[in-house]
Amino acid sequence: MIGAALAGMLLVLLVFNLSGGEKKIEKKIEHLYPVASKQFAKELGVLLGPPFITGNRVETLLNGDQIFPSMLAAIRQARSTITFETFIYWSGDIGKEFAEALIERSSNGVQVHVLLDWIGSSKMEDDVLDRMKKAGIEVNKFHPPHWSHLSRMNNRTHRKLLVVDGTVAFTGGVGIAPEWTGNAQDPAHWRDTHFRVEGPVVAQMQAVFLDNWVKVTGEVLNGKTFFPDLPPVGDSPAQMFSSSPSGGSESMQLMYLMAITAAKQSIDISAAYFVPDELMSQALVDAMKRGVKLRIVVPGEHIDSDTVRVASRGSWGPLLQAGATIAEYKPTMYHCKVMIVDRLLVSVGSTNFDNRSFRLNDEATLNILDADFAVAQTKVFEDDLARSENISHAQWLARPLWEKVVEKFTTLLDSQL
Repeated sequence: MIGAALAGMLLVLLVFNLSGGEKKIEKKIEHLYPVASKQFAKELGVLLGPPFITGNRVETLLNGDQIFPSMLAAIRQARSTITFETFIYWSGDIGKEFAEALIERSSNGVQVHVLLDWIGSSKMEDDVLDRMKKAGIEVNKFHPPHWSHLSRMNNRTHRKLLVVDGTVAFTGGVGIAPEWTGNAQDPAHWRDTHFRVEGPVVAQMQAVFLDNWVKVTGEVLNGKTFFPDLPPVGDSPAQMFSSSPSGGSESMQLMYLMAITAAKQSIDISAAYFVPDELMSQALVDAMKRGVKLRIVVPGEHIDSDTVRVASRGSWGPLLQAGATIAEYKPTMYHCKVMIVDRLLVSVGSTNFDNRSFRLNDEATLNILDADFAVAQTKVFEDDLARSENISHAQWLARPLWEKVVEKFTTLLDSQL
């Protein structure tokens, strides 16, 4: 009897963790207006939360050799506050360097708040964490296991946010680990893009950090040290929004669907994990039927999850048949998360093109409506495309039998990939 009761409890727990708590979007969105229209920006703001706000400047950082020095320089120049949320924080020299920079600032009176995902930071050395805490840094873990909320164990914070003095912020795909160091020069050093942001939208980025900080600690961080006046520093309209199973898990998928549906000319997707469900695939196919050119770069053989790669490849058929370009990045693991629509909208942040990001993780995305910025990102995308191998529909049809068999099993995990 006791064994049966325990089995029943475990089954219930499994169901809670493998399913989303909200009803998902099931019907396609109609193509009513282009990305360039005022209505598109208006509706993104109304439906996703914060509006687009102008006056921002966004700098592109390619790979660890550009990303980490810029982040560390901002930390070392902090005068009042640092807020930092990340999924991956592993052991290694780069993790120690970040810890030392944060410890030094905290020791000099800067308020430092760090939020780490419990699973994503599991490889972090205990002594580094202890030293950070002893230096006065407020470090918390997102959703560590506890009997009172076991159903939340599958909800991770996948957000990557660093905000310094409320004036400079960073977001993108990078984690704090040796794999992200270097310049994507070999399979041990990954290809990724991060972004340094200044301007009024930084306040929205700070608010996204605060969203999870309050959930974990109950503490509200406010005042001018966290939300200073932010005068315009550039010309880019931008919007930072978030999604979470506890508060609008459909927001991220809705944004992607709206952008794809509004496209008239082109969609370029850089995706570390590209596993579209039927609704997303149909939206992309419908866009191509309207004459939209679709190009996608994904990881090739160098990937940290073979299961995801097989599941991804299994979804390509309808897209390739409709005329999409899908290419596998050859040199190393491809961890970028960027979407460019009509060479105007650029969407960057932590979000992968899969159900885990759309339904299960806490994610954060920065949208920028700027033609010059989009053209620059298109150049980066095309440089990556040149280092990738295009997969034709005929090649996809001829993939090995074992792969097709494994694909069938991965369909059982669709909600988790």
